[in-house]
Amino acid sequence: MSAADQSRVALVTGVGRSRGIGAAIASGLSADGWRVVTAGWRGYDDRMTWGADDEPLAELEADLSDPAAPAALFDQVHRIVGSVSALILCHCESVDSAILDTTVESFDRHLAVNARATWLLVKSFAQQFEGSAGTGRILALTSDHTAYNLPYGASKGAMDRIVLAAAVELASLGVTANVINPGPTNTGWMDPQIEAAVRAGNLQDRIGTPHDCARLVRFLCSSDGRWINGQLLSSDGGRRH
Repeated sequence: MSAADQSRVALVTGVGRSRGIGAAIASGLSADGWRVVTAGWRGYDDRMTWGADDEPLAELEADLSDPAAPAALFDQVHRIVGSVSALILCHCESVDSAILDTTVESFDRHLAVNARATWLLVKSFAQQFEGSAGTGRILALTSDHTAYNLPYGASKGAMDRIVLAAAVELASLGVTANVINPGPTNTGWMDPQIEAAVRAGNLQDRIGTPHDCARLVRFLCSSDGRWINGQLLSSDGGRRH
């Protein structure tokens, strides 16, 4: 593992489980020499079917359904390592429900975590960014799964627009902003029937892994990735439509 470059600090949200995409991204950036600070919320994983890891994985806990949490998180990070130069948004609220059975409470919580918190995190990032032009990065993970997953898909769509707007509005700071759709990724939630369906729908004969997405994030965070900006990128192996 490379020695961490203290001038390159990445904040990765949504690092809750060792099998998750956020954990793979944090590990990969650390290997590339970034000083990585991770944030998660065990309360989310505890109420999901997969459950939380036995030991906390993230350095910091942040309940992003609280509108005060994003600014407070950046205050914590600043006290630990100073200014953040890459913001990697892997957090989410994801509870399956359809048009006819989604509750208002669930819809509002999805919007709060997936959209509002993204806006507030991007805002806090921009306010504290001190890097030179071309060194700032914002990356967010999205999904195109909407049918029977209404609040998740709708709030992720809103998140996409917020991050893509940041590419324009923060251009004067020298910050790039992109969205990545990793497609169906095996983080431990797939049963054999789902695995078979995902494999059958992919143009390559396998299922996506967290490290597939992490490799793209690592490239986009490198100096070689700075020309890619304001894009929604698929990193899913190619899907049959």
